[in-house]
Amino acid sequence: MLIGPVLTREMAVAPRRARNYGTRSGYVGGLLGVAATAWLVLAGAQLIRNPGDMARFGAIVFQLLAVLQLVLAVFFSGLMSATAVAQEKDRRTLELLLLTRLANHELVLGKLLASVLNVLVLLAAGLPIFLLMGLWGGVSLRQISGCVAVTLGSVLMCGSLGAALAFWREKTLQSLTMTVLAAVLWIAFWEAAAAGGFGADWLGVSTRQWAAAMSPWQAILAAIRPVTADETLLGLWTPPVVWFLGTSLGLAGLLNGIAIARVRVWNPSQQTYTPPPEERPMTSIWSDEETQTPILGPQPAPVGAEAVGAGVQPTHRVVWDNPIIWREIRTWAYGRKIILVKAVYWLLWAGAALVLWNALRSEEPAAKSALAMPLLPMCVLSLMLVNVQAVISMTTERDAGAMDLLLVSDLSPAAIIFGKLGGVWYNCMDFVLLPVLLCVGIWLAGAVSFENFLYLTIGLLVLFGFVSILGVHTGMTFPNSRTAIAVSLGTVFFLCVGVAVCIMIMAAFSGSFQAQLQPFLAVMVGGGLGLYAVMGFRTPSAAKALAAFGCPLAAFYAITSFLLGYTLGVFLVVVGAYGFAAAALLVPALAEFDVATGRTTVD
Repeated sequence: MLIGPVLTREMAVAPRRARNYGTRSGYVGGLLGVAATAWLVLAGAQLIRNPGDMARFGAIVFQLLAVLQLVLAVFFSGLMSATAVAQEKDRRTLELLLLTRLANHELVLGKLLASVLNVLVLLAAGLPIFLLMGLWGGVSLRQISGCVAVTLGSVLMCGSLGAALAFWREKTLQSLTMTVLAAVLWIAFWEAAAAGGFGADWLGVSTRQWAAAMSPWQAILAAIRPVTADETLLGLWTPPVVWFLGTSLGLAGLLNGIAIARVRVWNPSQQTYTPPPEERPMTSIWSDEETQTPILGPQPAPVGAEAVGAGVQPTHRVVWDNPIIWREIRTWAYGRKIILVKAVYWLLWAGAALVLWNALRSEEPAAKSALAMPLLPMCVLSLMLVNVQAVISMTTERDAGAMDLLLVSDLSPAAIIFGKLGGVWYNCMDFVLLPVLLCVGIWLAGAVSFENFLYLTIGLLVLFGFVSILGVHTGMTFPNSRTAIAVSLGTVFFLCVGVAVCIMIMAAFSGSFQAQLQPFLAVMVGGGLGLYAVMGFRTPSAAKALAAFGCPLAAFYAITSFLLGYTLGVFLVVVGAYGFAAAALLVPALAEFDVATGRTTVD
C-alpha cells in the first residue's frame, strides 16, 4: 500500500468518480479558453506580421496561465486539505481513525496526499497546454519546467499548512480561515520584503532574492522570466526556483512532522471541564415575583417557613425569540480561537493601511494602481472570509446532526435563514467594516471624490450581502459539507479571478474595449453555466438563470466602463446585477425551504 490505507483508498476510488473527469476536462478547457480569448483579442487589436509577433503572444499567454495556475493550485490545495481533515472532525470519524492501528504518519500523510491528489492530477492534465505554448515561440522548456516545479512545491507547502492547522483546530471555520489568513500573511510579508520595506539586504543577500526563495508569487515571477543558460544552475533552473523548491519542501516537511508528532495529542479535542454542582458558585438567575424580570446574582438562602420545599434554582440563560441568531451571537459556536483569526486579519489590515498611508502622503497624487494594490486584496480576502462563515454556519448544523432537529421544530424558514445571516454579519463585523474604513480614509485624503466613495462603499456592501447569501444557499442545498464549502468558496474565488484575468488580457492587448465583447463571449457563457449550476441546484428558476448569465455580462461591462472612466456605470451594473442575484437566491430559499434543504422534492 502507498503510505497507508487512506491514500490507497483515495487512489482506488477517485478514478470511479464521474465528476473528476468533468473537473479535468473543465480545467483543460478553461486554459484553452483563456488562450483562445487572448488570441481573439490580439487578432482584433493588431495584425500578426511575423514570427516575432506570435512569439510575443506566446510569452504573454504563458505568463498569464502560469500565474493563474499557481493561484488556483495554492488556493485549492490549502482549501481541500483543510476541509478533508475538518470534515472528519465534524462527522466524528477522525476519532474512529485514531482508534485503528494506523500510524501517525499514515494518517497525516495519507490525508494530505489524498486531499491534494485531484490538484496534482489537474496540474498533470494541464501540462500539455504549457508544452504547446513552446511551439508558438517565446517560451523555453526551462521556463515551463520551472513553472511546474514552483507550482508543485506550492501545492505541497499550502496543502501541508491546511492539513496541519485542521488537525490542530477543532472547528472547521477556524481551520479554513487560519489557512487562508496564514497563506495571505506569508505572501504579504515577503511582498513587503521584496519592495524594500524591511531593508535592502539580509546577511549580504538582497531581500528580493529572499522573497523569491520564500514566496510562491515571487518564485513564479522568477520562473517565467526568460533567462540564458549562464543564469541557471546546471543548465536547468534559475537559483530562485531551486531555492524556493528547497524551501517549500522543507516547510512542508516541518509542518507534517509537527502534525505527525502531535496528531494524537491534539485529537480528540479536550472538552471543557464542567465542575459538579457542589463546586459551582452560588449564583443563579432569579425572577422577581412582582415584575417577573430575571435578576442575576446571588440571592439570600430561604429561612424558616420559606425554606420548606425550596430548591436550588439551576443556572440558565434567557434565549431570544429567535434561538438561531441567539446561538450565533451569544455563544462561542465557532470556538474561542476565532479571536486569533480576527487578530491576524487586523494585522493584515494594519499593513494595508500603512501601504495606503505611504501612497497618500506623497506630494504627487496617488495613482489608481497604488491605491488598488492594498485595497483590492483586503476586499477579496474579506469577501472570502464572509463566505466561509456563511457556508460553515449551515454545514456545521448538518454534520452535527442538528439540521434534522431544526427541520422538525416550529421555527419558520425566515427565522432560520435570517438568523444565520444575522449571525454571519455579526461575527464578520470586522471583515465588513475595516475595508469600508480604508475607503473612508481614501476619501478623507482626497484621493477619490465623495461620489466615487459612495459608489465604492455601497458596491462593497452589496457584494458582501451576495457572498453571505450564496454561502447560506450552498450550505443549505448541497448535501455534502466538503462539496458545499468547495463550491461556495470556489464560486467567489472564480468570480474574482475571472475579473482579474479579463483585466490582464485587456491590458496586455490594448484595443477598442467595445469591440472585445465577441472574444469574451465564450468566457461569459461558460461562467454563466457554472454559476447557474451552483445557484440552481435543487431549486432552479428563471430568475436564477437570468442572474447567473447576467452577472458575467455585467462584470464585463463593469470592467470596460472602469477602464474608460465611467464610474457611475460600474456602480449601477454591479449593484443591480449582484443585488438581483442575491434576491434570486434568497426568495426561493424562503419559499421553497423544504426543497432546498432536501426534506422533500419538487414532485
